[in-house]
Amino acid sequence: MTDRDLQGNVQRALDWEPSVDAAEIGVTVDNGVITLRGEVKTYAERETAERVALRVYGVKAVANDLEVRLVSGTERADNEIAQAAVSALQWNTSVPADRVSIAVRDGQVILRGKTDWQFQKDAATRAMRYLTGVRGVTNHITVEPRAKAGDVQANIEAAFQRSAQIDARRVKVAVQDSRVTLTGNVHSWAERREAENAAWAAPGVAHVDDLLAVVP
Repeated sequence: MTDRDLQGNVQRALDWEPSVDAAEIGVTVDNGVITLRGEVKTYAERETAERVALRVYGVKAVANDLEVRLVSGTERADNEIAQAAVSALQWNTSVPADRVSIAVRDGQVILRGKTDWQFQKDAATRAMRYLTGVRGVTNHITVEPRAKAGDVQANIEAAFQRSAQIDARRVKVAVQDSRVTLTGNVHSWAERREAENAAWAAPGVAHVDDLLAVVP
């Protein structure tokens, strides 16, 4: 597939997504790497555009340069966003109570703290995604598992074997202490994400270095 073909496929995928105003988004491609430029009305739309592009077959990576330009009536003061963000975390059962702190500067939300699992860190970011007035989210939460590592490599490799979305023969797992390194290649970004999620799900994992290459 040529870059021109890939550009057209990504543009059509964005056009197909009803929650994205594709008319304001420009797509460029360089050797399978997509760059998105333009303006969107919300942070949620920015994130959705990125996910849509990553799902297109042949995409190796996405550089998201979209700028959030809030429309009139959706601007919020930083203290209002901070209050809404605190409530969003309190109502989210996936985020452990009193483990995450929030700072807001010019609509940019900064998350800090410690969680036991990666899914809890991800849930904190998702809780911010649809808050009115948010222009961006930076997640500095660290994962510090309470469970001991045990046989992490064997657990992850077994998870790969069980997954219908991962070709386990093409992915190598290395473990040092609580850090996991994935190498090899996968067919799509979705497969790469599935492999990373499977690694994070193993008890005792604190870091995952995803070095997998996307080779359609």
